[in-house]
Amino acid sequence: MDMVSDIEELVTCESPSTDLAAVAASADVVARVGTRLVGAEPERIVVDGRTHLRWRFGDGPARVLVLGHHDTVWPLGTLATHPFDVTGGVMRGPGCFDMKAGVVMAFHAIARLADRAGVTLLITGDEEIGSPSSRALIEAEARGCVAALVLEASADGGALKTERKGGSWYTVRAHGLAAHAGLEPERGVNATVELAQQILAVNELGDDALGTTVTPTLLSAGTTTNTVPALGEVAVDVRARTVAEQERVDAAMKELTPVLDGAKLEVLGGPNRPPLETTASADLFARASTLAAELGLPPLTSTAVGGGSDGNFTAGMGIPTLDGLGAVGGGAHADDEHVLVSELPGRTDLVAALIADLLEGTAK
Repeated sequence: MDMVSDIEELVTCESPSTDLAAVAASADVVARVGTRLVGAEPERIVVDGRTHLRWRFGDGPARVLVLGHHDTVWPLGTLATHPFDVTGGVMRGPGCFDMKAGVVMAFHAIARLADRAGVTLLITGDEEIGSPSSRALIEAEARGCVAALVLEASADGGALKTERKGGSWYTVRAHGLAAHAGLEPERGVNATVELAQQILAVNELGDDALGTTVTPTLLSAGTTTNTVPALGEVAVDVRARTVAEQERVDAAMKELTPVLDGAKLEVLGGPNRPPLETTASADLFARASTLAAELGLPPLTSTAVGGGSDGNFTAGMGIPTLDGLGAVGGGAHADDEHVLVSELPGRTDLVAALIADLLEGTAK
């Protein structure tokens, strides 16, 4: 299958998000494969050293935005331990599922369109680290579109992702006062103890009933074992299903105050990705379900997931957004990352049909 060899070409060019040269090299490969398949070269957009690729089809305004990314979480050298392989209909290799197969599917789907006018394909190079250099680009390309289709990998069983939690990231930094831990600890202000109090407070901000999680994660404090710590910090990961919950937690984080006399507190960070709420995806999922039936594909399923994607940004703008349209398989970010090869043709047919349907609808 041509699609498999195209995916192999992308997977065998490693592209960890944090390695700018590797991402640039990957962009060259993606551009080459894409140009061959859609018959047009992309614009290369470099922001803060990170390479993104954009194809705009037609001379009129964009109506459908197709989104993907070519960066991965896997460090250089992973191919030595996780080589590209297809055995028994199962494809393996770093980034095959998340989401280089989806990038190739986007190319093949667009290549099948009789009329591509109104389609924009944007393949970014920093999604896995929160899209710091591409968010403005994504939002600019989405503006005015009737839909954003995200070729991120599917959820379990091929389910489309019709809801994604929004993500906020914080650093809570405690400033204390150093002192000798044995001779005169009472003269110090212990940043570790201050952080312990703050961690307990932060841990209470979640709401199980609403699906809001507030999780203290990476922790560091102190300099030596016999010194009262003068500085410490903890990272906090927040996931929320609604904008209201994201804003509630943000306000609570910014209202944290020191507990120990003499301690000072900084709260850095805030919301990164807004939620992709079900209201943003419901109509598109219904449309896709109808098309799947017409194509003779199995009934589509949907699910809500905690992880974010670039679809959160488009949904946050009020653009109808459908996510998880990419490969069927599993093991994203894990050693068992894989793609079910047999699912690639039907899924690509669905994406092509959905783009065509949306374009036809806007032309009426």
